[in-house]
Amino acid sequence: MNEVKRKGARSTKDIPAEILAQLNSGEIETANLVEWLAVDQRLLLKNLLTENQRTDYLKPILNKIDQLKKQTVNTINEAIGTGIFEQTIQHNDSDFLTVLSHHKADLVRCWATYTIGKNEKLNIAETLKQIQPFSADKHFGVREIAWLAVRAKISQNLTQSIQILSEWTSNEDEKIRRFTTEATRPCGVWCEHIEELKQNPDLGLPILEALKSDKSKYVQDSVGNWLNDASKTHPDFVKALCKRWEKESETKETIYILKKALRTINKP
Repeated sequence: MNEVKRKGARSTKDIPAEILAQLNSGEIETANLVEWLAVDQRLLLKNLLTENQRTDYLKPILNKIDQLKKQTVNTINEAIGTGIFEQTIQHNDSDFLTVLSHHKADLVRCWATYTIGKNEKLNIAETLKQIQPFSADKHFGVREIAWLAVRAKISQNLTQSIQILSEWTSNEDEKIRRFTTEATRPCGVWCEHIEELKQNPDLGLPILEALKSDKSKYVQDSVGNWLNDASKTHPDFVKALCKRWEKESETKETIYILKKALRTINKP
């Protein structure tokens, strides 16, 4: 049975108390960014652990949050995901990781992505294989956290990562194709920059070339943003690439990407 798609409140104060209670108990997904930001992740964690008879995990994870220098939705999200991973390792509790991965609450699935990103036993190929389902998640929040959770490992294994991700560019799912550029953006958003790509943006060409005329606007926006990032450190590379694409691919999709790619360069 399909769930009725909610619109979501336009401001935090407009979220009905009943909806907020359901969000904090993990009964429903957030409908938009306003709700996503409004969830009390500590309370959601407590409810999740109580429901799954793992309340002994709570205090160590809350301590992890309290130690954060800066508490934002994303830093708390990462602290909880990392804390859960540490607890499951300590208690040899892989069953709980499965619970997280398939949970109905999007923020709980976000925590699950960090149990992949923080697992040093996984090499980059295994990491990307395990994160791929999250890159295709139906919820926008999970998709964004998915690339954030593994970006550091991608940066540390850049050549191999680009080789693997370039194969994803032919995936029929636009969300998986978009992950390839979003996860490797030189500057990115809410995350550490990838210095190697800032200095050598041509390393990203195996991914970019495959997507230069992608039919999905979701992907086009990401490709354009990737190149706009690159234009801040290597404008000549971006200008030359755009000039070549303009000749090679006269599609409306490529034209749209070029406009986004050159927006900083063309700024008056």
